[in-house]
This record gives sequence, C-alpha cells and structure tokens, in this order.
Amino acid sequence: MTDTLYVAVSEYRVPLDEIDAHLDEHRAWALEQYGSGRMLASGRRTPPVGGVLLFRAASQADAETLVSTDPFVGRGFTAYTVHAFNATPAPWRSAAFASFVDSPLDT
Repeated sequence: MTDTLYVAVSEYRVPLDEIDAHLDEHRAWALEQYGSGRMLASGRRTPPVGGVLLFRAASQADAETLVSTDPFVGRGFTAYTVHAFNATPAPWRSAAFASFVDSPLDT
C-alpha cells in the first residue's frame, strides 16, 4: 500500500440547522469518496459539533485537497484538521480494515 491513512476532524462554523439544510450535498460528496475507494468511514461527532472522516490519500497535500472539496468547506460551514497515521499491521487490525487499505483506488 502506498497511500497513507488520514483522520480528518471538522468543527462546524455555523448553526446545526444550516448544516442540516445542506446535508444532502455533503452526503453526495461523501458517497463519491466511498465510490472511489478512498473513504472508509465518516460521521457526525457526538455532540454534533462537527464530523470525522477516515480515508486514504497519497500525501498530506492530497488529503488537504480532498477535504477542501467538501461542499461544507466551500460554503464556509466547517473547517477540517487532518491527521496522518500508520495503521499497525496484522494481527492488530481487522481483516476488513486490511481489505480496505490493500484495495486499489478507482482513479
């Protein structure tokens, strides 16, 4: 695997009702990332003050570029902090996770 794993944590900059009014647009973007094989998981933080993305990218710059394409970022609704990490190899990760990190991206 040549891609690095990333966790992106966002903080909402607008009220939750504004976020929810544009959630379909954000979810469509996330589905594109899942479709490309880049995203493993995403969801809202608890309490709902932002979100979390778990994905892979070739570099920190590519990871930053990816999150910048989120419509919430474009609208100024959220900002992400992106953290790279290296997953510990087997046996300290699940087979499902290994399948994700070893699968090719749809570029």
